[in-house]
Amino acid sequence: MDWRAVFTALEAVCEENITALSGPTDLLYSNASGRLVTCMRKIQEHGHALEPVVAGFTAVYHHYDFDTETPGNGYRTLVKVLQSCLLHIIHKGRYIASNCHRAFFRANHNASEMEAYCSALCQLRALLYLAQRLLHDNGHGQLYSLQDGELSRRFVREYTSMHKACFYGRCLGFQFSPTLRPFLQTVVISMVSFGESYGKQQSGLGMAAFSFLTSGKYVIDPELRGAEFERITQNLDMKFWKSFWNLTESDLLSGLASIASNLVQLNITLTIPPKPLRLPLASDPRLFAPVSPPVAHWGPGPVNMRLISYELREGQDSEELLSFSRTEATPISLSLVPFGAQKHPPSPWLLIHFHGGGFVAQTSKSHENYLKSWSKDLNVPILSVDYSLAPEAPFPRALEECFYAYCWALKNCHLLGSTAERVCLAGDSAGGNLCITVSMRAMACGVRVPDGIMAAYPATLLTTDASPSRLLTLIDPLLPLGVLSKCLNAYAGVDSQVVQPTEGTSTLSALGRDTALLISDLTQGASNWIQSFLPAEVLGSLSSSHHRSLDNEAHYRSTSPCSSSSNYSSGPRDYPEGFEPLRSERLSVIQTPSCPIVKNPFVSPLLSPVDLLRGLPPVHLVASALDALLDDSVMFAKKLRDMGQPVTLRVVEDLPHGFLSLSGLAKETQVASDICVERIREVFQQQIPPSCTHKRPKLERTNHGAGPSN
Repeated sequence: MDWRAVFTALEAVCEENITALSGPTDLLYSNASGRLVTCMRKIQEHGHALEPVVAGFTAVYHHYDFDTETPGNGYRTLVKVLQSCLLHIIHKGRYIASNCHRAFFRANHNASEMEAYCSALCQLRALLYLAQRLLHDNGHGQLYSLQDGELSRRFVREYTSMHKACFYGRCLGFQFSPTLRPFLQTVVISMVSFGESYGKQQSGLGMAAFSFLTSGKYVIDPELRGAEFERITQNLDMKFWKSFWNLTESDLLSGLASIASNLVQLNITLTIPPKPLRLPLASDPRLFAPVSPPVAHWGPGPVNMRLISYELREGQDSEELLSFSRTEATPISLSLVPFGAQKHPPSPWLLIHFHGGGFVAQTSKSHENYLKSWSKDLNVPILSVDYSLAPEAPFPRALEECFYAYCWALKNCHLLGSTAERVCLAGDSAGGNLCITVSMRAMACGVRVPDGIMAAYPATLLTTDASPSRLLTLIDPLLPLGVLSKCLNAYAGVDSQVVQPTEGTSTLSALGRDTALLISDLTQGASNWIQSFLPAEVLGSLSSSHHRSLDNEAHYRSTSPCSSSSNYSSGPRDYPEGFEPLRSERLSVIQTPSCPIVKNPFVSPLLSPVDLLRGLPPVHLVASALDALLDDSVMFAKKLRDMGQPVTLRVVEDLPHGFLSLSGLAKETQVASDICVERIREVFQQQIPPSCTHKRPKLERTNHGAGPSN
């Protein structure tokens, strides 16, 4: 729908509702009618102010795309998100205008719905004004203000004080694909339920029961849910985030996921001892480069990996490979292979995978669901690296372990069921960053570089520098700025706290997440039944939080302009006279990473000098238009293209950050995963110029088995 038509429809809906609700009305609905009229007039005001702003963006945002065939950048996304919000308002407004005088019209419910979207529209208006500042101050075609630290500091200061709860209550996930909204609601409810029980001295069963009971009130009370989610995402520590994200590692959840995943003949975990390696130089295979095991922070240590293969291939059942297994018993997958079944010959391809998780959470186990599908679709063995996580293992430990795993795989490919004629690196988010930096490390060491990289929504700039897409961290339920900054600080070593894993309670605590789907079907009567089991002090807290959240907008509106200016001033005024975004009752504390490490090229490859990037293999980036890290991919793709490096960028629509982990939940996420598979296939099937054959040195054979061929 054209943006002009959207604003025309918005104006018509506002007028229609104001007319319908301003006349004689039932006394029962008089208060709700007044709320709706006030709300529609405020929406109308926002619409009048935003129309010229959107016109300005649509006139220029194509200059910030990667190319004409790839429309996608943060400015486009902000307009798209605003349009989604307006379409929801128009749809709801038409319903209200048509049904407001009917006997069973839920006046208070619809008034609350419209007020929530009015608040969201106000905050989106603020984001567009901030984006205008970026557009004005950044260079032509530049999405980041890399040279303007003050601009980025203003962005962070605005985030710390702006109201965000409206985006996690009734409006939760409005910008994403409709099929994903129930999942996002489940994640948010699970997180706030987990946050309420987090830190309590309870047994695993008690914590699970508490999560079960408390999750119901967050289903039924969206205002309370939004306020609690805002509190959690702003100020809880890294230990909470690691504990919550690692719930996917629990036996319960991973077991449920494995039921729906593809069956593979090999799924084995490996521990590789820290022994020095020797690899031939890419420039002269007669010479060898030493590769040391990872040593950063605590000295040499083993590297953990997972080998997944849809078909059992030669070498994968060898005693040498099984000697690296982390389990004493024969892996279950191997035991399912029929006795005497013929093993397949080694694959000429090898996929090496680095998982996402913000450098602080998850392992290959969290990602094996889609990796099993990839192994089947590509018919290729996959080696996924379980690198050490921050803050216990900040940079460069993860990079060292991933590079060592890459070199070990090249040297021992015959154990992995591959001849490694073609090697592709693949990863998502933090793993995408590691794919790029491992390739840079290979070039720096002079060893063979991979034949290509597939990086899904990678983090290429590990700073809090402002960009239009990063403004989405204000409304993103999966990647708020408070969480993003904690991950960046942890990897950079700024967050030096020692985090102990919370084993023992994770599996049962995860029941709160599972039961959220069941509780979502409860009626109001069921809600009262659940709350009857809660302690009185919990009910009192719920009641006070509920009333406080309902009064938020009145509280914000009553804030004097003088007080607002003094508390939230961010240098030059970013907003026009008479407008101020809603402010939060709780200020978040964002510690921006300021240490030099975040500008290290092997941390933030977007900041790499040309010499460190020249010679990279083909890089295939798959990003999402609604991802806060979209501009990371767009700017990195532009940088490689301007250098003459082979690069492609694909921007998928309507999906959040981390869509690969959601590939089994919706058709849209599966399509996006298939795009990643096709990019990997392109790496394996690409024609290599004869002049590049010298970059594929034949490696020394170790012990037994077929070595890689040229």
